[in-house]
Amino acid sequence: MNQSEPTKPRPIRSFVLRQGRITLGQNAAFERLWPIFGLDLSTEFNAMEAFGRAAPLIVEIGFGNGESLAQMALQAPEKNFIGIEVHRPGVGHLLLKIQEFKLDNVRVYCTDAMEVIRNRIPPNSLDALQVFFPDPWHKKRHHKRRLVNAEFVSLAAERLKLGGVLHCATDWEDYAGQMLKVLEASSWLANIAGEGRYAERPALRPATKFEQRGQRLGHGVWDLLFEKKINH
Repeated sequence: MNQSEPTKPRPIRSFVLRQGRITLGQNAAFERLWPIFGLDLSTEFNAMEAFGRAAPLIVEIGFGNGESLAQMALQAPEKNFIGIEVHRPGVGHLLLKIQEFKLDNVRVYCTDAMEVIRNRIPPNSLDALQVFFPDPWHKKRHHKRRLVNAEFVSLAAERLKLGGVLHCATDWEDYAGQMLKVLEASSWLANIAGEGRYAERPALRPATKFEQRGQRLGHGVWDLLFEKKINH
């Protein structure tokens, strides 16, 4: 590269790719089930081809071990779900749950969610986009790494259908306040709970073991549900 050429700044990631230990079962699940349920950035996404049917489409970013996503898919067989997670052990665990529950309405990406949302999810295609307990990056100098920012909200609103819902949840009060501020600044979204208010946890979002443990310790959880009111 010519020394005089400016270098492109590296994108700020909202995650750190930790090399967690993957179990033999999770690794075997990748080998057997990824060819069936896995999606890849190298190919264009088409919901009809991926699921073999037209149905409401829900995307969840950062599903962790996939327990709650699997439960949601089990409880709503009439909907299609896409889970995005960068950590292979979590993806392997979800694949095992897909097998255990005999789910045919879940597909999975194992890559950077922003790349998927930006380059593979068509505008005005999602009935819901879910971001549950993203990394809070609690140190102030790391706040710039938080996923839910103005750029993300604009991109999410573009991908939602008219009437589609962006649903965020966090157990960090500071992050909840930031989410509320940036979401209410969007001209395309409206707060379902009312201006300046957080929502009650809807029944469609199962309480995770992590969340239940936090509540026993007195930690709060804040849900935010915003509906797309205006098309881009």
